[in-house]
Amino acid sequence: MPGAPIEPPAEAPVPGRARPRGRTALLIAAAALLGISGGTAVGYGIQAERPPTPLPALSQAELAYPAKALPADKVPAPLPASQDHRVRTDGDLRKLIIDPPAGWSEDKDADWLDDGWMTVGGLARGYEDQAGMFEYFLESDIRRIAGAAWKKGEHREATITLTQFSSGPGAMAADYADGQRSYMADDAYAGNDGDLVEGSGEGRYYLYDVDREPGYLPSYQARAVVHRGDIMIEINLFDSRPISKKDIRTLAERQLERV
Repeated sequence: MPGAPIEPPAEAPVPGRARPRGRTALLIAAAALLGISGGTAVGYGIQAERPPTPLPALSQAELAYPAKALPADKVPAPLPASQDHRVRTDGDLRKLIIDPPAGWSEDKDADWLDDGWMTVGGLARGYEDQAGMFEYFLESDIRRIAGAAWKKGEHREATITLTQFSSGPGAMAADYADGQRSYMADDAYAGNDGDLVEGSGEGRYYLYDVDREPGYLPSYQARAVVHRGDIMIEINLFDSRPISKKDIRTLAERQLERV
């Protein structure tokens, strides 16, 4: 009832023990320090009186080298360049870009390319966070970027970029490709999970929803993001008319096979 005294709980918590203070605390600390020092000194003394323990003898198993070199006719032939991925990707990267399909021609107005090469800054400028992507590319040990731009008719355009990294056995190319695919399902981009590029592992291609604005032709876009080894492949298609899945899938599969 109002005004009645409040009863303490039946099992009030027991306050913890206070730490020793003042002279008692100093004595305890001094005793602990002496105990540590004394134990260390005794340990060194016991160790010094013990006889030295001999080290085990060094031993090594016989190396598995052949007694003599293989005859010339038994030495395996090196892989041909068509099968050696390192030989192909260490050469002129521009030569790994597929030729334009029938009816397509080179877009000579593509000012983002210089003789088939693209700068790191040019690649970074294609993203909203330009500074962040530029830093990411440099930290990822980017090596070089080859590109191509095509056109067909008045409105259909295509771009291909091969972005090659130096460090790791394809780890950075895979990381870059995974990062690009991670946001493609957002409504601001393709708005879907895309379709798998056959034989690519995680590579996918996407069709965007049509973009319509009053006074402008409708805008259609398709994109493919794939990686193989140390190279990330990106393909984009643009048109004022619908783009089929076959259009972007065929380009992605051809380019993947070429790399």
